[in-house]
Amino acid sequence: MDLKYVQRIEKQFLLYAYWIGLGILSSVGLGTGLHTFLLYLGPHIASVTLAAYECNSVNFPEPPYPDQIICPHEENIEGAISLWSIISKVRIEACMWGIGTAIGELPPYFMARAARLSGAEPDDEEYQEFEEMLEHAETAQDFASRAKLAVQNLVQKVGFFGILACASIPNPLFDLAGITCGHFLVPFWTFFGATLIGKAIIKMHIQKIFVIITFSKHIVEQMVAFIGAVPGIGPSLQKPFQEYLEAQRQKLHHKSEMGTPQGENWLSWMFEKLVVVMVCYFILSIINSMAQSYAKRIQQRLNSEEKTK
Repeated sequence: MDLKYVQRIEKQFLLYAYWIGLGILSSVGLGTGLHTFLLYLGPHIASVTLAAYECNSVNFPEPPYPDQIICPHEENIEGAISLWSIISKVRIEACMWGIGTAIGELPPYFMARAARLSGAEPDDEEYQEFEEMLEHAETAQDFASRAKLAVQNLVQKVGFFGILACASIPNPLFDLAGITCGHFLVPFWTFFGATLIGKAIIKMHIQKIFVIITFSKHIVEQMVAFIGAVPGIGPSLQKPFQEYLEAQRQKLHHKSEMGTPQGENWLSWMFEKLVVVMVCYFILSIINSMAQSYAKRIQQRLNSEEKTK
């Protein structure tokens, strides 16, 4: 096989693994998920959308795409860009990310299934909350408990389509669906198949369309104009956004050597610091969750030793 094709296959494999990995980090839990859609996939879709309207094309040269987006040399007809063409351009990245989020939902399912089959009680707060919720189902009064019970009843009674419905919308309680499926021994492919279709196809297209519409050319221009209309501070806030958008247009047309506006540095600096803060918070939450679990095991062991004395 030609070395060029081997390198291309390797690059595509690494790209798929990158987006799947980000999807897993977004939903795997460990205290809290890393919001990789807001930090990585969302900005990527937004960049492709802005570039598509500026270049009137999605045929970006590869390479450097997807590492860098530049306009193709051929001229395109004004208004040739459609919503569907942008959706198609980012479909692989979005679907791989969605597959990763589906894989990240498996640990609660396997944990609850193993606990039900073995009869042992796992050292997991969410599972313990789930068991308490089942015990006090008839007396639940607060909104959070009723919402959890609604998810549990939907998944338990409707099955595949209930799981699909929960997975197809932004749902912070979906971990409960995985625990419910594991606890009631729902077959693996029923759970994972519905989760995969819901997250990687239905939910992913909803999120993609929302980002593409939000960052379409006329919406962005309206948002920048709205910022400028804010009394007092509007013009000073509007200027860095205008400079940033102009800098992106220059980059798309190979004009970045003309100098980078100060506004771009400011916005880029803010976003970079936001990413660093969120990643650090994610790491600290994992450490905190592990420390709490360790302390709980130590306390349970001490209590059991006292009872045996």
